[in-house]
Amino acid sequence: MSRSSGPGGQHANKTATRVEASFDVEASQGLSDAERARVLERLGAVVRAVAQDERSQLRNRELATERVVEQVRKAARARRKRTATRPTAASRERRLEEKRRRALAKRRRQAPED
Repeated sequence: MSRSSGPGGQHANKTATRVEASFDVEASQGLSDAERARVLERLGAVVRAVAQDERSQLRNRELATERVVEQVRKAARARRKRTATRPTAASRERRLEEKRRRALAKRRRQAPED
């Protein structure tokens, strides 16, 4: 049993509305092997979410479940492979201009030559 903090006044002090949802990744039948491997790598073997936002335990259960599902969905998503691209001419020029500015600032810090 777990009490919820937050709004509700005396109601929150006498009712157990806090919910913790957990999802066992390794035992899941709904994930492919590749998705399971990604989720295990990113989140671990058990994904947990807590909800104590609402006064209703039922609504908190829904919120906690949504949070777990969203975490698993995000972790299971395959990252898109980065396509190598060359720097644009403008970005090369910006980089060189910044290098010139930094070099000038450092040169100005030095003692003047006699």
